[in-house]
Amino acid sequence: MLDPSAIASPAGQAGAAAVQQASGAAQSNPAQVPAAQGAGTANSATVSGPTSAAAAKAQLTLGTGPTKVTMLLPLSGPGSTGENGRKMYDGARLAMADLGDKLLTLTIQDTRGDSGYAKDLAVKAITSGTAKVVVGPSELAAAQHLAKLSGSKRPPVLALADNFAGGPGVYSVRLSEADSAAAGAAAIAGKGARKFVLMVPPGGDSSAVESRVANALSIYGATLAVTLPYSPTDGGAKVVSDMGSLVEAPDAVVVACGDGSPVAVLAALKSKGIPGKAVTLIGTDRWLERPVDPLYEGAYIATLDQSETGPIADRFKATYNYQPDVNVAYAYDMVALSAGIASSAGPDGFNKQVLENTTGFRGSTGLFRFRSDGSSQRSMPFFKVEKGQLKLVEKQTSGF
Repeated sequence: MLDPSAIASPAGQAGAAAVQQASGAAQSNPAQVPAAQGAGTANSATVSGPTSAAAAKAQLTLGTGPTKVTMLLPLSGPGSTGENGRKMYDGARLAMADLGDKLLTLTIQDTRGDSGYAKDLAVKAITSGTAKVVVGPSELAAAQHLAKLSGSKRPPVLALADNFAGGPGVYSVRLSEADSAAAGAAAIAGKGARKFVLMVPPGGDSSAVESRVANALSIYGATLAVTLPYSPTDGGAKVVSDMGSLVEAPDAVVVACGDGSPVAVLAALKSKGIPGKAVTLIGTDRWLERPVDPLYEGAYIATLDQSETGPIADRFKATYNYQPDVNVAYAYDMVALSAGIASSAGPDGFNKQVLENTTGFRGSTGLFRFRSDGSSQRSMPFFKVEKGQLKLVEKQTSGF
């Protein structure tokens, strides 16, 4: 995956070389990596699911390396929260077996899926003076709290929370709506579209979505003609009417939805013949947090394939007896990245110059990089909604 030998010194070059070497040691020859080396055997997992909470909590320190890493996971959280936490635990174990055992000492702490407790654990981790990097937490409120704290000497945080915007030194690992919207807009601009409209609900992430989409379009010589905020309560009619009076003949409309549903806006757009031959409709990954609606038909969406975890998939399944998903992949990549930096620059190599290099890193979730504001940018597959299903259009597209 992330080949430690490909991450070269000096620190300013770290990570850039890793991306140029698209195939890391484990990726290029999986057969050389014993499936159960330090990662546990299939017997420690259930037949069709992640390691149990009890088994996970019984082994909370992995590896013997000089670089100390703290990982915060909801191992005993309720429902899908705990299940996803234990999937991330298994992903971390595989990364330690592949790359990290002799480079890292990984201490995993159970947040129990409790935002308040996760916040306390996270604050302790960044102030203890022990951890060189913190992976997690996955609780949004805890990650947001860390982003508000100041302090130049604290270790970087690679937060695993969904829909987290990031902050200085607190990096958002997961795909964001801004990233999805930017990549989708860039893919359509790459096909010749030049005039775009963005519709976005008001809120904390709206400016991030706007700036990312505008930047992605500029790379292709396209422009964001107007950004139109909309309220979910007006049925979408007003924002679509405003578009008609403000923009003549747009080539594409990007609809972000935040925590809400895009359906009302999509219904209003459909009444105007959008999507159609003249105007392309672009959605985001957050549309997919709810069942696919018939109104999604014909829209394009850039998002990670939830079932695609690249070259670790077969080895992971052989080791843990279940199919990995993006939770596994995110955890694997962050531990592998930590091992790569530790290998190239040592325990003190976790700095802004390394983590925010513009070339980025290549992991099982594809190419990604971190920005100075804590947000991440990713390449990802590009889909079109056809007959209620996502049909692959391009294997990789990127908004940067």
